[in-house]
Amino acid sequence: MALHKLGKDPESPVNNSPTLYYDDETDTYLVQSWKVTDPKRLAQMEIPDHETVIEWPRRMMQFFPEVSGDAGPEQV
Repeated sequence: MALHKLGKDPESPVNNSPTLYYDDETDTYLVQSWKVTDPKRLAQMEIPDHETVIEWPRRMMQFFPEVSGDAGPEQV
């Protein structure tokens, strides 16, 4: 498996998150971001025990190749 870092949030105050990766073996994206812990927001969703919810800023959408117009994540 090879992970490709597609983009890191340029506005992150500590430059650690959010970050978007592409896994070329599974053809999936991995998203590192802020975990949602607000009970009011979580109560509005049905979240299986094996999943979690993260908050992803709109400004980070630019790093998805489908949005940016790149040939594909494997090209990054």
